[in-house]
Amino acid sequence: MQSDLIIISEYCRKCGIEPSFISMLEEDGLIDVEEKDDEKCLQLSQLSDIEKYARMYYDLSINIAGIDAIRHLLSRMESMQEEIRRLRNRLELYRERDFEDIDL
Repeated sequence: MQSDLIIISEYCRKCGIEPSFISMLEEDGLIDVEEKDDEKCLQLSQLSDIEKYARMYYDLSINIAGIDAIRHLLSRMESMQEEIRRLRNRLELYRERDFEDIDL
């Protein structure tokens, strides 16, 4: 959908970031860039990630490889937290079932 795209040059101008930064993110596979009417565009759904990456890059001086490593670690952490949540739910089911079997 056309409304789901934002032109990279406009985004960079409004946010004060360099278009080369977006290119580096694309080259390392951190974001996807689309071409529409001879303009390079981003999906709106990627903007929150790009804002995080820009803060890491500009404010914390983390290079693109570091950003990729952090992104990977955060993704793994979220997966592990989800697994812990599922395991706790299963454990709770076993605990509830054990209490049902106790005669009071």
